[in-house]
Order: sequence, then C-alpha cells, then structure tokens
Amino acid sequence: MVDPADDKVIPVHETADPQHSGEAFDEGPLGQSSKYPMSYTPSLLHPMNREMARARAGVGGAEGLRGEDLWTGYDFSWLDGHGKPVVAGLRLRVPCQSAAIVESKSLKLYLGSFAQSHFVDSAEVRQRLIQDLSRAFGGSVMVELVALSDFAANTEVHMAEQCLDALQVAVEVYERDPRLLVVGDAEHEVRERVFTHLFRSLCPVTAQPDLASVYIDYSGQAIDHAGLLRYLVSYRNHQAFHETTIEQIYVDLFTTFNPVELSVHGLFQRRGGLDINPFRSNHSSAAPGWRTVRQ
Repeated sequence: MVDPADDKVIPVHETADPQHSGEAFDEGPLGQSSKYPMSYTPSLLHPMNREMARARAGVGGAEGLRGEDLWTGYDFSWLDGHGKPVVAGLRLRVPCQSAAIVESKSLKLYLGSFAQSHFVDSAEVRQRLIQDLSRAFGGSVMVELVALSDFAANTEVHMAEQCLDALQVAVEVYERDPRLLVVGDAEHEVRERVFTHLFRSLCPVTAQPDLASVYIDYSGQAIDHAGLLRYLVSYRNHQAFHETTIEQIYVDLFTTFNPVELSVHGLFQRRGGLDINPFRSNHSSAAPGWRTVRQ
C-alpha cells in the first residue's frame, strides 16, 4: 500500500456544484475533442445530478437503494518533489446516495492533470483526491492508492458461480424489455448467483458500446435463466450511463420478482485507464473487490 494519508489539510479547490448540475449532460467533455491539461486542474470535473440522470434514463423506484460505484484506475501518475514520476493503482468508492455522478471523461482528464504536477508525497495526492472528488460527487468518496506491486494481489479475479452464456436461446429484442423476465420454478425458492459476459449497453452521449459482465445474486422466487439472459441482452442498444443501467436492472428484477435479497453488480470494461463497477443491493452497501479476465 502506498503511504496512508496524514493529517494535513489541503484547501478545497473549486469544482461545479453537484446540487445544481444535471441540466448539462451534453455540455461536458464526453464526445468532444479535448486537450490534455499540463497541470493539476480540479475544475475539469463535470458533475451531473444523480436524480436527474435517473429520471433521464427512466429509472423509477430507486428509493432506499444501497450500494456504491467502484471506480478502478490503472495508470494514475504524478511527480514527486524531485520531479520523478510516481505510478499507482487507484480505487474510488462512491456511495449511490451521493448527489451527483461525474462524467467519466472529465474524471480521466482530471486524473491526467496530476501527471506533470509535483506533490510532496502520496498522502498529499490522496488528500487532494478525497477533497476534490467528494465535492464533485456531493458525498464522501473513499480513495485508495495502491502500489502496482500490490494491485493484482488485492483484486480478486472472479469467475465463479453459474454462467448464463452457454444457454441455447433465440434473441430478437435489443432494446430493454422487462417483459422478458419470467418466473422459473414457481414451487421452490432459491438462493443463487448467476452472471453473463454478454452484456452491452450504449453511452447516452456518444452511443459508443459499453461492454460488461453482470452478476446477479438473489434469494427468493426462482428466475427463469433463459428469460433473464434475453432480458440482459435486450440492453444491447439501450443508452444510459453505467450507474443508471445497473440501477434499472435492479429495479426491474425487484419489481418483477420481489426477492428476499437482491444484488446486481456490473463490471464494465475500462476506457482511458478507468473502469466503473456499479453495485446495487437491498442488503449490502459495499461492492465486492472483483474484476473479470477482461478487466
């Protein structure tokens, strides 16, 4: 682990107010040509009101959700006091109750602005990250800097449980359709975790594909696996941010089956050295520290 934060107080730098952000979904850097900054610039962060993002994606019934968005960075770098580059892995844990989500490209540009900036030590870097990101997200963001030698050891490569991908199913629907969800064995309740690597949705700004593995852990009324796979594949042309996409899956499953326990975890492939892994649940707040072979 890179040195823990000390007690130094770093001044909070100005970023957009997440409480009053959200109207400008299409005004951030996503989908636009951008110059990479040459010095630390926290104003690059572009928050978007989380409730407005949910409303824009048509996600209802998300009240009382537990969970978080786990961001993983693979190429974060800055200069030490002697001008020598430092490289570390980065994990950000953002509670799903935070006021805002932050546009992913703006976060990449912000993190990139550290690359040619000098910092006394990793504790100063971590403190700046905590303060800037907590302000942008409108909630308390947990930040972990991980030495590259420890990065793989501290991340579980997860391939266990039951994969849906070998099911022989005919698929004709490529826009979200919760009517594809049907009850399986109506006579027995189950506890199971299933997953697929076939998931794809589209960015709501650029329409570029977002590929992911989606894990569903639940107990209660059995869900028909073929219908569940068809439903997950139906997101193939669905446009929404990662966070609201996983929330929509959670809401559809909960509304349809009323499970005793339910968790939905999306592990999206990285772009620009970052991946986003939203986790939503009715019984747990912390996302598992998993990654897939594609991450």
